[in-house]
Amino acid sequence: MGAIIPAKETADIILQEGGNPLDLCYQCGLCTGICPWNQVRDFSLRKIIHRTQMGVIDFEDEDLWRCTNCYACVKRCPRGVEVPHIMRAMRRVIMEVGAGKAPESFKITVKNIASVGNPLGEPPDKRMDWAKFLDVKTFTKGTEYLYFPCCYQAYDLGIQRVLRAAVYIMKKANVDFGIPNNNVVCCGESARNGGAESLWHQLAETNIKALKELGAKKVLVTSPHCYLAFKHDYPELGGDFEVVHISQLLSGLIKEGKLKFTKPVNKRVTLHDTCCVGRREGMYDEPRLILNSIPGLELIEMRDSREYSLCCGGGCMGRIWMETKIGERFSDIRLGQALETGAGTLSVYCPYCMLNFDDTVLVQDKGNEIEIKDILELASEALE
Repeated sequence: MGAIIPAKETADIILQEGGNPLDLCYQCGLCTGICPWNQVRDFSLRKIIHRTQMGVIDFEDEDLWRCTNCYACVKRCPRGVEVPHIMRAMRRVIMEVGAGKAPESFKITVKNIASVGNPLGEPPDKRMDWAKFLDVKTFTKGTEYLYFPCCYQAYDLGIQRVLRAAVYIMKKANVDFGIPNNNVVCCGESARNGGAESLWHQLAETNIKALKELGAKKVLVTSPHCYLAFKHDYPELGGDFEVVHISQLLSGLIKEGKLKFTKPVNKRVTLHDTCCVGRREGMYDEPRLILNSIPGLELIEMRDSREYSLCCGGGCMGRIWMETKIGERFSDIRLGQALETGAGTLSVYCPYCMLNFDDTVLVQDKGNEIEIKDILELASEALE
């Protein structure tokens, strides 16, 4: 085997696309030890980063598309290296420069978003149809919260129930909110982290313009992915909004005595912590406060919870839009941990997590043993 010759030009283009954290890595290998992929297969994150530093990365390598941005490696790294930023930079080289090959399913989803503004390829003028017959007003200037629904929760008939539960709760608590018109599009968070930077700019600019024209100051979301996009990405383009995840809103209302659950929900529930607002944002107490405020509900923690929670596999880098082989699905392992608790309900607060766990329950035929519910569904059941 011949010697590998480092290519400075390759390393430079990765740095140019946002891979600056490469300079901090000193190859300790702790990232490989903590990466959840090693629970299902051999995966050396350290080697990928080292080859990237050397400029000898293979842009055809499918391992470049495995990172879910679960953030476990960043929390473990002694130098705080933003490994997902490095992976995003390499995907940008593939998607924007054309240096390699992207998964077909990911390219199809990106094409859907580019053409109709959502990953499901649904008509743009149907985005707010979920709110029909719910008597929800369109946001107008002076309304406190603009409620921005996730694409999946808006279009997927199976999980629209989460948005309906959110509306029911907010009406009961007299929250002043409104929804946008159909001029908004996908938040673009997973598309950007998947390397589609140009598309993200278009999506962000469209949403920022639409929300500013409506006069929105506070943006309320149910999706952790929308939360990260509005809070961390949009300010780069002038989208300076106050961003609130609905679990933050509801936990605040409970503390203030403005939201009280009176109807018992006699269920044993375990909670899955989403990576996006869990490890990324430290949002662990808010969903637990909501669940623990529901009479009759018994919350049982899984052995891996809070900062140690296992990623569902959907992640924040477009992994939800890629095929994952049977035997390599994190959601299968996580569902097993949920079943170990003896709980009859696995509660989530992320649409990607819900989709992955719904699929695992179906494939493993566990529907008679456990149900998947958003915390908002459980909360709505506890209101008279």
